[in-house]
Amino acid sequence: MPLMDLLKTYTDYFIFGILALMSLIMLYKVLERSLFYLRVEPRDYDNIHALELDLVRGLTPVYTVGSTAPYVGLLGTVIGILITFYDMGQSGGDVEADKIMIGLALALKATAAGILVAIPSVMFYNALTAKVEAQKLAWQAHHS
Repeated sequence: MPLMDLLKTYTDYFIFGILALMSLIMLYKVLERSLFYLRVEPRDYDNIHALELDLVRGLTPVYTVGSTAPYVGLLGTVIGILITFYDMGQSGGDVEADKIMIGLALALKATAAGILVAIPSVMFYNALTAKVEAQKLAWQAHHS
C-alpha cells in the first residue's frame, strides 16, 4: 500500500487516538491530584519542601498535555493538507475548488481537536497549581 494511501486511511485514527490517550492521562492525573489535595494535611509535614514535593508530584503530565496537544493536532492538519495537495497533483489538472476546500476543511479538524484537548488541560493545571500554592500558604500559616 503506497504511503499516501496509508496516510489517507490511518491519519485520523492515529491523531485522534493520541489525543484521546492524552485526554485520558490528563483526566486521570487531575482526578488523582484533586483527591490527594482533599486528603492532604499540610500541618502534618515537618518542612515545606517535603510538602511541595508531594503536592507537585503528578502535575507534569497535565501541563505536558496542555502544551503538546495543539502540536499533535497541527501534525494531523499538516498531513491532511499534504494529502489534499497530493490529490490535487494526481488529478491531472482537473482541479475542483469544492474538493480542495473540503479537503482543507477536514484537515483543520485535527487542530481543532488538539486545541479542544489543550484548553481544559491548561485550565485544570492552573487550578491545581493554585491549590498547591494555597496548601503551601496553609503550611506556612500553621508553622509560623
